[in-house]
Amino acid sequence: MTELFEPEGSHDRRLAASAAGLLRAFNEAGVLEAPDVLVAQRVAALVDEPDEAVRLAVALAVRAVRRGSVALDLAEVRDLDATLPWPDPESWLAAVAASPLAAASVVHVDDGLVSLDRYWREEKQVADDLVARAAQPAPTVDEQRLERAAARLFPEGYAEQRAAATAAARRWTTVLTGGPGTGKTTAVAGLLALLADQAADGGSASAPRVALTAPTGKAAARLQEAVAAATRALPADDRDRLGTLTAATLHRLLGSRPDTRTRFRHHRGNRLPHDVVVVDETSMVSLTMMARLLEAVRPDARLVLVGDPDQLASVEAGAVLADLVAGLGGHDPGAVVALRTSHRFGERIGALAAAVRDGEADAALDLLRAAGEVELVDPTRADAEGVLREVVLGSARSVRAAAEAGDVAGSLAALDRHRLLCAHREGPFGAGHWNRQVERWLGDELGSPVGAGWGREWYAGRPLLVTANDYGLGLYNGDTGVVVRQADGGLRAIVASAAAPVSLATARLSDVETMHAMTVHKSQGSQADEVTVLLPDDDSRLLSRELFYTAVTRAQSRVRVVATEEAVRAAVERRARRASGLRQRLARTASTETPA
Repeated sequence: MTELFEPEGSHDRRLAASAAGLLRAFNEAGVLEAPDVLVAQRVAALVDEPDEAVRLAVALAVRAVRRGSVALDLAEVRDLDATLPWPDPESWLAAVAASPLAAASVVHVDDGLVSLDRYWREEKQVADDLVARAAQPAPTVDEQRLERAAARLFPEGYAEQRAAATAAARRWTTVLTGGPGTGKTTAVAGLLALLADQAADGGSASAPRVALTAPTGKAAARLQEAVAAATRALPADDRDRLGTLTAATLHRLLGSRPDTRTRFRHHRGNRLPHDVVVVDETSMVSLTMMARLLEAVRPDARLVLVGDPDQLASVEAGAVLADLVAGLGGHDPGAVVALRTSHRFGERIGALAAAVRDGEADAALDLLRAAGEVELVDPTRADAEGVLREVVLGSARSVRAAAEAGDVAGSLAALDRHRLLCAHREGPFGAGHWNRQVERWLGDELGSPVGAGWGREWYAGRPLLVTANDYGLGLYNGDTGVVVRQADGGLRAIVASAAAPVSLATARLSDVETMHAMTVHKSQGSQADEVTVLLPDDDSRLLSRELFYTAVTRAQSRVRVVATEEAVRAAVERRARRASGLRQRLARTASTETPA
């Protein structure tokens, strides 16, 4: 996998002019970039650290964080380029551990990993908080009432969800995992009803205070919508106890502060008031955000972390959900509850998702070659561009026809029928390139350009992706919408939301992108009837099993993969490895505690 860069001459901004020795060699080889080198030089100078190998380890640790890891494995990092003058891993690790930088807590050596101080402390805090929660006496539960309520709330056919909800009712902390369509929201809604029923038995005048939250606005809106739909299916008395539940982003729940991006109004000295906190799409939560959440949740509040550990991890550093499943599950299996039966997909999409998840490249290719509801389009085929053009233009035509007719519901429904998903933002396989390409094709059909040039960026049928939260307008990062023609001939932006579509003048929107295509990362938390996945070449550093699985599982009825067989095999066989000490720390500490 290509994780290196090719310097574009001596003036390439990624090269550090002050680099010398090992730092220079690794910088010129494209392993380290200028920021990695400059940070290592600066902190080493502060403590008079002369050892080049130690400076190299610090620079590589900074690089690791930029690429999503929270630690550095000195034995594995040499796989980047075996021809470089790597120090011996064992003596290298010992040198870092004995360094003045370690004595000053700039770096830490733990479990064979090198970590920067901030992330080492956050890992320790997350592990300590989770273990402390597990060590508490279990919450008081009326077991007979719990079983009666569970029988009422979960009809036949929902045995997995019933078992998950009753298990979570008996614990302070639960990690609820499962792929798309496995009924995670049904289990959550049932759990909340079980807890409300327990509170009513205790004479409480009101249901538990519940916080529904997710990392992004789009995910929070979908969570609110899904929980509302699930609670509507509950018996009337249970539904009335819960009332109306709303969801918010983690930033909004914790209380954003204008002076910092990593600290919030709610913390260990000002806890959240809620009795139950449910976090959806936990795979997208970074280590830093998980640390802030755990210090804000009351020790006597139930915490339910919901997500799919096989999906892409946070765009920031950490792979927290996967670490929790591996670290907690090994010594405290009751803390991790998995739902396994998917009801979203057809049989073949489910089989493809399972083959990708399990790393079975041959099985995945056999399914794709057989066509049907999953198919493979080789981009080297003579008609490949024509096939892709007809698919994406067909989608764009449907959206535009409804938008020109002023049909708001029809426009939004047409938008959700198809998604073109890309691994990259730019380049020949990037969402930016394909957004421009679709607009060129659309302009050719219409006989006039769209989307290119001043005054043409707003047009009926333009699909929109919101890229930043705007609480004043009620818009959230990840929301989608369409520009629709009004009866007077003007244009309005219609953005889908959990409650009702939001209609806005196009002039009021600034943080939006065109969405004929979108990245797989941006697609998390959403779904479409049909998905076309455009995979890059097999040497792309972004190509991974997690990315491919996330893309495939956005679809409900059809998946089209545009890729060579080599790229598919590389995607299935390559894991997105993120070095982390959290799972080892959890496994080590959890094994000495009595779970609750």
